[in-house]
Amino acid sequence: MIPAINNLSKFCVRHLSTGLIRMADSSIAQLRVSYRDKSDVLLEDNLESKNPHQLFSIWFKKASERDDVRQPNAACLATATKSGIPSARFVLLKAFDESGFTFFTNSESRKGRELEENPVAALTIYWDALDRSVRIEGAVEKISEAESTEYFDTRPKSSQIGAHVSRQSTVIASREVLSELNAKLENEYMDKPVPRPLYWNGYKIIPRTIEFWQGQSDRLHDRIVFERAEYSREKPNVYHLGENGWVFYRLSP
Repeated sequence: MIPAINNLSKFCVRHLSTGLIRMADSSIAQLRVSYRDKSDVLLEDNLESKNPHQLFSIWFKKASERDDVRQPNAACLATATKSGIPSARFVLLKAFDESGFTFFTNSESRKGRELEENPVAALTIYWDALDRSVRIEGAVEKISEAESTEYFDTRPKSSQIGAHVSRQSTVIASREVLSELNAKLENEYMDKPVPRPLYWNGYKIIPRTIEFWQGQSDRLHDRIVFERAEYSREKPNVYHLGENGWVFYRLSP
């Protein structure tokens, strides 16, 4: 247990080999990087699109074209129980268009169960090499069975079998349990297609807000938020008109 103390500057964390160390003296506390120069800022008038879906597509394309961005579609998905207990994990964004942002998962997993009882989520993508991040928040709905099957059939056979092997988020006795079942199913489906498990489905986040973040070295980061116009009536003096029913505004970093 970390002891409660009044002076935050003396806050300590437990280190396995050296005991308690002060955060102020910790190498972790000193970690920081420089982002963009003050002259390279994200201005409302210079946005490459006033439609957040199109702007996301432009940013995503730039990230995808870089050799130093290994997986541009990796995203942190945050869900919560009906009572508000949160959880987060990384998923792979597999499609996006004007209707929303799609990922696939086991519906019996923790995130699947949480989405069933509380169908809202937040998705965050961070491209370190670009000093950029995008946050997406909104309602979630399952895509059709046909769409899920269509995508499942494009996956490598090993991944298809893996979807059957892993009853995601359930407790297992050992790694060997997975390996043995995987070997069994590889043999079973050696010469035939692997069907999509009924619990393996696609989900789409239908965004209410999409935030575009760009890091600045002076920590005065740029934050431009797009929001559906029907939710922004309380901000009439600060928002700008976007396209296709969106407005946008700047947040303090």
